[in-house]
Amino acid sequence: MSSAAETTAASPPTPEAPTSTTKNPLLLLSYGLIIGLWFVTQKILVPYVAHLLLLVISLLYVGCHWSLVLREEQAISRGDVVPPNDPDDGSPPPPPPPSETLRKEDAMQFPLMGSASLFSLYLAFKFFDKEYVNLLISLYFCAIGCLALTVTCAPLFASFLGKLGAKRFKFGKPVNHSLPAFIFGESPMDLEVDLTLAEGFAFVASVVFCGFYFKTKHWTMNNVLGISFCLQGIERFSLGTYKIGAILLVGLFFYDIFWVFGTDVMVTVAKNLDGPIKILFPRTIIPDPITKKIELSLLGLGDIVIPGFFLSILLRFDAANAKVPAYPTDIHASFAKPYFHSCLIAYFLGLATTLYVMIVWEAAQPALLYLVPACLGSSMMCAFVRGEVDLLFAYSEEEEEEKEEEKDAVTTDDDNKGETEGKKVQ
Repeated sequence: MSSAAETTAASPPTPEAPTSTTKNPLLLLSYGLIIGLWFVTQKILVPYVAHLLLLVISLLYVGCHWSLVLREEQAISRGDVVPPNDPDDGSPPPPPPPSETLRKEDAMQFPLMGSASLFSLYLAFKFFDKEYVNLLISLYFCAIGCLALTVTCAPLFASFLGKLGAKRFKFGKPVNHSLPAFIFGESPMDLEVDLTLAEGFAFVASVVFCGFYFKTKHWTMNNVLGISFCLQGIERFSLGTYKIGAILLVGLFFYDIFWVFGTDVMVTVAKNLDGPIKILFPRTIIPDPITKKIELSLLGLGDIVIPGFFLSILLRFDAANAKVPAYPTDIHASFAKPYFHSCLIAYFLGLATTLYVMIVWEAAQPALLYLVPACLGSSMMCAFVRGEVDLLFAYSEEEEEEKEEEKDAVTTDDDNKGETEGKKVQ
């Protein structure tokens, strides 16, 4: 009996489902603005500055709150909690979707990799036929857009289908191939599909949608894919620590300034690339009689997603600081969000400043020139005022293996330093 008691005490707790039905009004408002602006702006001309600011802030608010699910997945991976089995058939819960955590080395290399990709696109548009380049890019973005849209819309289908939508289908089949093993592994390759009925319906709808987008390239359909990329990117990606986020933002601060002010590369690629890597905002609703197109302004997804990564880790830090249970995730949970709210307000002011300078000077502006100081400055000011600088810098979402590697690296450096000093003494 004593042994059984000890085993039970050592086992991670199995959490209960949340009982609170309170909804976050700002989150509901953000949902309404995203959907409402998409419909309204097709028929009514909304000033593009107001359209841009309202839509982007709503996307950040929703995406960051969706990212709270990362705390749940981290708690499960650490073994802090054990998710319950399915109440209907007793089957274990499906594994969480894959997420990415940025390492310090990756953050340092990100501006270099981004520069290489950007300049490659510039050369492609300069030396190859623009239509063929855009055709290849469109095929690529339609493929990944289909996946992003499926994941974004699956919860909506699940809410309509109820328990039927949660029914899982899993099947696999070995597929022979003659490709190199480093691409698809050894032949035959095990091709497995594991999805719910809601995800299946969402996938079919996404394939149809992306097919129409590929054919029409309508700006409203571009925005649907762009919005899906933003929401899924912010939800599934973690910067790991505040310090890594700061390194990434500072590197991209100089990246944006160089490629916008120092060259025509950024502007050329943005104007020529016909794909959902930007959100489009109509400045007219009456097409030009010659081109048959309406006038549009744009904002690159990077100016939303990159600060969104930073905002989302601040929100999760707020949740951890407020002792909000990591499992089960409740995106409507009410808790103090000083870091998130102060940084979101600063982002709004930084983006408004970008638009003001762009309109006054009638020239393209690197948005991160204004957004990076706003995000870093507001978060550091909040930490200083609250006396939590050390706490903010200590917060980490890195995997345990990465932490151990860093500790080993520090230990090795200390040992080498000690050996060197010992030799000098001798």
